[in-house]
Amino acid sequence: MSNQTKDTLSADVRKLPMMPIRDMVIFPHMMTPFVVGRESSVRALEEALSGDRKIFLATQHDASVDEPSADDIYATGTIGNIVQSVKMPDGNIKVLVEGVERGRAVEVSDADGFFVATVRTGKTQLEQTPQVEQLMQRVHSLFEQYVKLQQSLNYETMAASVRPDEPAKLADIIAANLQLPIEEKQQLLEVFDPEDRLVRVADVLDLAIEKLNMDRTIQSRVKRQMEKAQKEYYLNEKIKAIQKELGRGEKSEFDELKKKIDAAGMPKEALDKSLQELKKLEAMPPMSAESTVSRNYLDWLLAVPWKKRSKDIRSIDHAEQVLNEDHYGLEKIKERILEFLAVRQLVKNPKGSILCFVGPPGVGKTSLGMSIAKATGRKFVRMSLGGVRDEAEIRGHRRTYIGALPGQIIQSMKKAGTKNPVFMLDEIDKMASDFRGDPASALLEVLDPEQNTSFQDHYLDVEYDLSQVLFVATANVLHTIPGPLQDRMEILRLHGYTELEKLEIAKQYLVKKQREATGLTEEQIKFDDDAIRQIIRGYTREAGVRNLEREVGNVCRKVARRVVKNGAKHSEVVTADNIADLLGVAKFRDSQVHEKSEIGLVTGLAWTEVGGSILQTEVQVLDGKGKLTTTGQLGDVMQESAQAAMSYVRSRAHYLGLAKDFYRNVDIHVHVPEGAIPKDGPSAGITLATALTSALTKIKVRRDIAMTGEITLRGKVLPIGGLKEKLLAAHRAGIFEAVLPEENRKDLADLPELLKTSMKLHFVEEMDQVLQIALEGKLPELKEETPDALAPVLTSNIEIPQPAPQQHQ
Repeated sequence: MSNQTKDTLSADVRKLPMMPIRDMVIFPHMMTPFVVGRESSVRALEEALSGDRKIFLATQHDASVDEPSADDIYATGTIGNIVQSVKMPDGNIKVLVEGVERGRAVEVSDADGFFVATVRTGKTQLEQTPQVEQLMQRVHSLFEQYVKLQQSLNYETMAASVRPDEPAKLADIIAANLQLPIEEKQQLLEVFDPEDRLVRVADVLDLAIEKLNMDRTIQSRVKRQMEKAQKEYYLNEKIKAIQKELGRGEKSEFDELKKKIDAAGMPKEALDKSLQELKKLEAMPPMSAESTVSRNYLDWLLAVPWKKRSKDIRSIDHAEQVLNEDHYGLEKIKERILEFLAVRQLVKNPKGSILCFVGPPGVGKTSLGMSIAKATGRKFVRMSLGGVRDEAEIRGHRRTYIGALPGQIIQSMKKAGTKNPVFMLDEIDKMASDFRGDPASALLEVLDPEQNTSFQDHYLDVEYDLSQVLFVATANVLHTIPGPLQDRMEILRLHGYTELEKLEIAKQYLVKKQREATGLTEEQIKFDDDAIRQIIRGYTREAGVRNLEREVGNVCRKVARRVVKNGAKHSEVVTADNIADLLGVAKFRDSQVHEKSEIGLVTGLAWTEVGGSILQTEVQVLDGKGKLTTTGQLGDVMQESAQAAMSYVRSRAHYLGLAKDFYRNVDIHVHVPEGAIPKDGPSAGITLATALTSALTKIKVRRDIAMTGEITLRGKVLPIGGLKEKLLAAHRAGIFEAVLPEENRKDLADLPELLKTSMKLHFVEEMDQVLQIALEGKLPELKEETPDALAPVLTSNIEIPQPAPQQHQ
């Protein structure tokens, strides 16, 4: 501490709550608003408000430090009086503080989460001698000059607030209004003696005025240069005017635009709009911002196809040939596409349905759209809707916004260059909505044949006819697509491929494609059927063929490296014996059937966005008090299925050889492995009931059988969805026998012939039938009626935990 500070500090010492301040220095005699958000600062504020409303405000050395220590804060600060405090909606507190006097913290301690400072104040009175009055007049005069030069300060306001009544007050008010760095303001605050402070303020004002005068000189020089540039612009405009009078210059450009507008084939509304915009453009200065906006608008109106269209290929035989060349299998899908194309050829202006391909990844949804374009001779454009959450992506922005553009629909039409392309809306199930609007709602107009004849983009602001566009959408699932949007599309489901179909797809398409992509010839690499089967079984586990293509590409790249190393004559035949040398150890077991039949372990079938999968279900019976526990991230519906299955077992306890009150002395734990993956749905009902029965009766469940079906409290088996995908998953896992609901027998028509011939399917109506088929041991002959004593649903003594919020991967 300097001698000057020691002399001016009084013996008046007091303890006050201390608040660190960032990016500002608060001076006495000033009203200062700021926001308090840090927990320690809030506590200090509350402490002050509970007392005499006095608080010590000191500035931090480094504003970026969120939790400063006492060493991170300047010792000299200002004692402030809290005039007002208001709590804002975000939890912060807005405070208005009036600086009272400066002080210095001689000791800082931490008390219950905030700083408490022992503050010593300094003298504020100064005898007004002629010398002091002369100094005050000089400072006041310098500050008036400073305010006149500093554009950010209002002269009248500053002149009214700064009056030379008291030396100390004058110095503080002027110091608070100076545009200075924080460090320099802090130095002024640390000067306790009023006379010394006036001298320091005068020196600072002298330096600031000198800098401002220099800035003004530089600004006047820049202004002269700008005036010169404006003069040149004026002369250039005059030259253009003279050229215009002579019939040369921009007139020819406007004439060219007029010819393009007349030749574009626009409807009357768009034609009138474009001519009106052209007339406005002619009247605008070429260098103005409005001129650029109008020119861009006209360019977009001319770039969109109004009458140009592709000539349709009307041969159904050609379309069928293209679809067969590009895709293997998918007979029903191809048949529906050909019917769709036939109708569009018979009807001159068809308003048919919009197709939507729904299926797991990798089954050929996007490539089907490209094949349709190829078969009909139309242009193909694709718009990915994955992650789109802004309505303006569909309809564009209005021209009032800077940088506005049409939506993706109009941009894609410009890219196609014709008014009748095949337009693919990819991943239509991945759209979202937020405060910027709902793109799914905007698509309602696009995909409605009754409305899309007059689609209106916000940017073009004229009607555009989309009725001749062939829209094709793709999705993995339907439940995320809003109902009104689904209603406007014809849903065509693409199921997963069988092993035989994958083998043929690989032989006919994938091997050839990857061989050409890696620069190999037919002589340099050959795949035998067993090698492809081994890749399908051991290295992929999917409904589509995307990973299969990736693994075939891996093999081709490894062979390509050997060809480069050993010469062009090197050739290889990929077989089941050497596939492991090329791809490493198999990622999946050839079969996921249990090694042996076990008690309480059942194989269920599930359906996911990427196809079917098998679902192992385990039940363990423990000593306890009747508690039913479910683990494995089961959703609400699946937990309710477990409760229904348990109620069924209790109602049949008499015939299963169980004690009437068996549940009172045991805890039952149901677990579905792969606990990180959320699982839900009712189709695991008979799986859970079989596992519970097996665990309680100690009878093993057959290891070579899978099952799916919903269960009721009375043991009825209800139908389920996704039958083909589930049976394909069982077939891939090496399970060739399945128990299914009787009401799903009608779905046999949609199953591939491979599944019908290679799998043994049991169709059941009652849970009792499931147990007779699935359990290895024999149960007593089960009767349909239930004893009167067991008729009520006895679930009162079972504790079912509340389901946890479902997690996502």
